[in-house]
Amino acid sequence: MAHGGPDDTGFLRDGAVCLGHKRLSIIDLSSAAHQPMRAAGRNVWITYNGEIYNFQELKKELSLLGHKFSSASDTEVIISAYLQWGEEAFAKFNGMFAFCLYDKDNALVYLVRDAVGIKPLYYSLAGEQLIFASEVRAFKSVNPAWPEDPDWRPLFLAFGHLPAPLTTLKGVQSLPKGSFLRLNLTSGVSELKKFFSFEFSETVNDPASAVASSRRLIDAAVKRHLVSDAPIGVFLSGGLDSSIISALAYKYHGENLRTLSITFEENDYSEEAFQASIVNRIKCRHSSFRVTRRDFAESVPDIFAAMDQPTTDGVNTYFITKYAKKEGFKAVLSGIGADELYGGYGSFNRVGKIAWVNALPDFVRKPAVMADFARAGKYRRTSYLGRPNELSAYLFLRGIFSPKEIAGTLGGTEGGVLKALERVAFSGRKKLDKNYASHMETELYLQNQILKDTDSMGMWNSVEVRVPFLDRDSMSYALSVAQKIKFPNGDGKSLLRKAFRDIIPAEILQRKKMGFSFPFNEWLSDKEVLSACSSSRLSKASVGGHWSRAWGLVVMERFGRAAAGRAVN
Repeated sequence: MAHGGPDDTGFLRDGAVCLGHKRLSIIDLSSAAHQPMRAAGRNVWITYNGEIYNFQELKKELSLLGHKFSSASDTEVIISAYLQWGEEAFAKFNGMFAFCLYDKDNALVYLVRDAVGIKPLYYSLAGEQLIFASEVRAFKSVNPAWPEDPDWRPLFLAFGHLPAPLTTLKGVQSLPKGSFLRLNLTSGVSELKKFFSFEFSETVNDPASAVASSRRLIDAAVKRHLVSDAPIGVFLSGGLDSSIISALAYKYHGENLRTLSITFEENDYSEEAFQASIVNRIKCRHSSFRVTRRDFAESVPDIFAAMDQPTTDGVNTYFITKYAKKEGFKAVLSGIGADELYGGYGSFNRVGKIAWVNALPDFVRKPAVMADFARAGKYRRTSYLGRPNELSAYLFLRGIFSPKEIAGTLGGTEGGVLKALERVAFSGRKKLDKNYASHMETELYLQNQILKDTDSMGMWNSVEVRVPFLDRDSMSYALSVAQKIKFPNGDGKSLLRKAFRDIIPAEILQRKKMGFSFPFNEWLSDKEVLSACSSSRLSKASVGGHWSRAWGLVVMERFGRAAAGRAVN
């Protein structure tokens, strides 16, 4: 795990308790912020990954209550907050974090994860033995023969990632977001508790208020996310989300603001004109890097080395953080989260199709009938809709392979695939509306793929990716805005465009969504790329469909081979 924390190493061994830490220093670069950190005069230690964006406000409050601080780090604030408020402290933190607290005086160990699930935290609890890490591969260092979860391949082929809390390793799971696990070292009793959750309240019904408050809260979030003692920049794709982040960051950094983009030789994927538009508007210091198919082919081995869990995504983050490291950044801001909260995906308009199917007579919606209808190639995922499972809507909209295709690929049965899917717990909203799409995209796609891949690839390159749109305050407000204001007439991101139209160029406000995508279809047809992928499952037939299907087969095979002998470094 040295790749994620190249600046410092720390260990604590106290009887049966062992804590380790690899540090990427961003707040307080001095040795005073060394981890594991011990509370002054107390037998309480912490090992922590992430950022507490409101740590300065909490530090002032704690100072008034008599707490003394010997560092400028947010790590020390977490310990002091715990000593002052106990478990209630966890809900006070606005940030992205995963940490372990060892309270020797009370014989307690806590694992705690942020409200959004931005930072990863995995654990295995067998009897009284608790093992935890920020990467799944670390568990193979504990036991190189750690058994695989037998369902990871069918689940991956269905989703394109592994849905939480499941991982490729048996008995290793992710800690739920906004939750903590408490283990009593005396009794051996453990308890998993929720300390924060978001709600779609839809209490904001005034358009003018929604626009003004959204602007104010997102602005404040960007300001908080810019706090750093190390070089920090902004990813600029040329889309609306990253342009908003860049324009707001310029407000606080001025012409010292540094932005970073990647471009492609393939014209259909080039966003250089839009990137130039916002750069010229705010006059920031901009760096641009071109990624070619040869770059991709040469990077395939390192991409798989960076991949902690199998995924069809993350390649874009791999390259942009690789170049960020080259430019000297330790932290960068990204526009991740805006699509899920403000209606940036096509799924927000396609949920109506699901409602239409669900309104059909039962005999039409039966799985067998839907499976027959799905034989029309591009409609293969329709077979998911005939099943009484809350995941069916998501898999119809975002699934990679159908149960029948997965069974054929793995040499199993369709029933076996469906049984594996039953392990995935997801409680969707009952009404198939725009907020259903937002909930689904946030809980499944954002949580299980985008955030997980972003952290994995970023940490591989020793770069922390921060996501202001997922700031707890601004996100809570976004979920409280009525659908008619956020998604009027199927107009995605209408609220964002209205809130920031005075600082974003018109050509960016009016452009259609493109997304931070790569020319995978073109690249996977290239001989050099095919050779680099070296997958026995990759064929012209698989390449002929959406790139995620072909790349998914490569990932499954390559990741499986690598994981068989993989241990953390």
